[in-house]
Amino acid sequence: MLELVLLCVLLVSAPCFSISQYRGTELESPVRLSSDVDSGNSGYLTCQDLDGVGSLNTTCTLNSNLRFDSDVYVNGTGNLNILAHVLVDCPIEGCMITFNVSGNIHVGESARIVAGSVVLSAINLTMDSNSSIYTTALAGPPPSQTSGTPVGTDGAGGGHGGRGASCVKSNTSTYWGGDVYAWSSLQEPWSYGSEGGVKASATNIRGKGGGRVKLILKDTIQLNGSVSADGGDSGEEGGGGSGGSICFRAVKLKGYGRISASGGKGWGGGGGGRISLDCYSIQEDVRVLVHGGASIGCPQNAGAAGTYFNAELVSLRVGNDNMTTETETPLLDFPTRPLWSNIYVDNHAKVLVPLLWTRMQVRGQISLYRGSSIVFGLSKFPISEFELVAEELLMSNSVIKVFGALRLVTKMLLMLNSVIKIDGEGNPAVPSSVLEVRNLAVLTEKSVIASNANLGVYGQGMLTLTGPGDAIKGQRLSLSQFYNITVGPGSIIQAPLDDKESKTEVTQALCESKTCPIDLISPPDDCHVNYTLSFSLQICRVEDILVSGLVKGSIIQIHRARSVVVTDEGLITASEFGCSDGLGKGLYSNGAGSGAGHGGRGGSGLFNGRVCNGGHTYGDPDFPCELGSGAESPDKSYENVIGGGMIVIGSIQFPLLMLNLRGSLSSDGQSFEKPIASGNRSLVGGVGGGSGGTILLFLQMLELSNNSSLSVQGGRGGPLGGGGG
Repeated sequence: MLELVLLCVLLVSAPCFSISQYRGTELESPVRLSSDVDSGNSGYLTCQDLDGVGSLNTTCTLNSNLRFDSDVYVNGTGNLNILAHVLVDCPIEGCMITFNVSGNIHVGESARIVAGSVVLSAINLTMDSNSSIYTTALAGPPPSQTSGTPVGTDGAGGGHGGRGASCVKSNTSTYWGGDVYAWSSLQEPWSYGSEGGVKASATNIRGKGGGRVKLILKDTIQLNGSVSADGGDSGEEGGGGSGGSICFRAVKLKGYGRISASGGKGWGGGGGGRISLDCYSIQEDVRVLVHGGASIGCPQNAGAAGTYFNAELVSLRVGNDNMTTETETPLLDFPTRPLWSNIYVDNHAKVLVPLLWTRMQVRGQISLYRGSSIVFGLSKFPISEFELVAEELLMSNSVIKVFGALRLVTKMLLMLNSVIKIDGEGNPAVPSSVLEVRNLAVLTEKSVIASNANLGVYGQGMLTLTGPGDAIKGQRLSLSQFYNITVGPGSIIQAPLDDKESKTEVTQALCESKTCPIDLISPPDDCHVNYTLSFSLQICRVEDILVSGLVKGSIIQIHRARSVVVTDEGLITASEFGCSDGLGKGLYSNGAGSGAGHGGRGGSGLFNGRVCNGGHTYGDPDFPCELGSGAESPDKSYENVIGGGMIVIGSIQFPLLMLNLRGSLSSDGQSFEKPIASGNRSLVGGVGGGSGGTILLFLQMLELSNNSSLSVQGGRGGPLGGGGG
């Protein structure tokens, strides 16, 4: 050792190391190196400094374990060969190891490079089986002014690409751990992950953040090992750390290895990190993981998924590797130049876009698969406006939820067991939502599009609801400009929604009016939806309509169509969707309830010798265009009975070419068959039925089958109540 110290004194221009000679497996003590490159010495480590064989300008072979105490930079014009089972190690948080050579780098079987940051630059990189570049839980400090590490003593997970999970919940608030950061560097991430939170102020047990890896290769990465920048685990005493950053740049990525920047396991799981791969071709056998860490305190709420960006295809994937979570991955602004090609959300990932207005536009697909979801806006302020523009929107077992209004523009919409839910809270200040699907829209396996505000679905091709459970529902709904709409067996098109408030909002203006709405008799040429129009459900400028399921609404208008076919299983109905009061309202007096009137007078009610006369008739029998009336109930504990709604098919200017009715058209009043009882269950009277509504047809041809039905019946009254007219 004395000779070595004297040699260092003589060679003042060379780096000085304290070296314990070692050769063999990593089970023995490694060589320890202290680099002074950062202290001002501009020299680089040589192959001999690394206790290797050869030269960095030809081929340097490392056959001994190495341990560094600070950042190290290795540069050369040749090749670097790390033999099997060799460990190159700098186990200090934030420590950086850089190998920059002009030739190739080979990492042998079960060899490891361990540091807070690892940078490799060469022509080709080959990593043999079980080899690894390992920066897990070795992060340096995350960027300043970020909130990736949660505050408090909840043991929440750290955040980075996705939020960390928190196991603290309430009915009024949504909690998460550390928040996301480094969205702007998504395409070339280079930020450390963050620590998890502590569970007790007296301890400092928490998962550390994941480190950083950058591989820059002029040709090929042959990856049969693993590259990891995962967050650290903490057990039950603290939150998991968030994943770090991994960035690859190469022509080809081959092999069957694994790339991971996932969150660490803890009381609350850490969020995933960020991965970017800029490779012309990527072999499918390479596995890429950015999932959140498991949560011990709330197993169904893992950390949120991180981001995986394919810089060559310019596409983003957010996937949680089927780890169930309630914690979201926020996505912020989306580029317009260049546009991304695709966005994929899959494997139980939950994406949040927490903005009042944004436009998510891609050149290809927006795809949601396997239990994933995207939420636009904030639930407390449902006034946001969002635009989704893509060639295709593909959904399978997934959910899109919008707090505000949605404008979707796509050529193809395919939904399998999926939901698009638009929540505008019925606020008139929120604009109508518009789904423009140019070529094909298919809903199957219980898929639903629902809005509690105005909704327009436009297209130029086909709209198909294939079977049971498929539905399109809105407060007001317009379907237009398709050449074919198919409502399959068991599927539903409906407006308004089923609740009393929704029905009343649509019908209230017409229930006391004696004037026929002009837009129902002579509708405008354009097809749109807003609060000023009379209809609740409009099908406009559609060539052919096939109904084998259910079309239901208060005021149904079908115009500028060529043919409507209602099959044996099909039903177009406005029954029980009319007025709760109305011009011919049935009354309730002293236990006697009368039926509502419309085309005929409502039946009288009789109780204990007292008679209540039925509602009177109203409307023009030659040109009817009124809603049916309801019947009064004795008190608020019994809701009023509802009359039938209105169905208008065709118009004076554009009568329907052909109506083929093998099923049913109905606008019946609601029946009330239960007697009214007091608190001690003694009989106190009955309630009348609602009156039938209106079916108004402008047709050139009507085809009826033996089992078809056209019905505007009044509803049956209770045992002591009158029937509807």
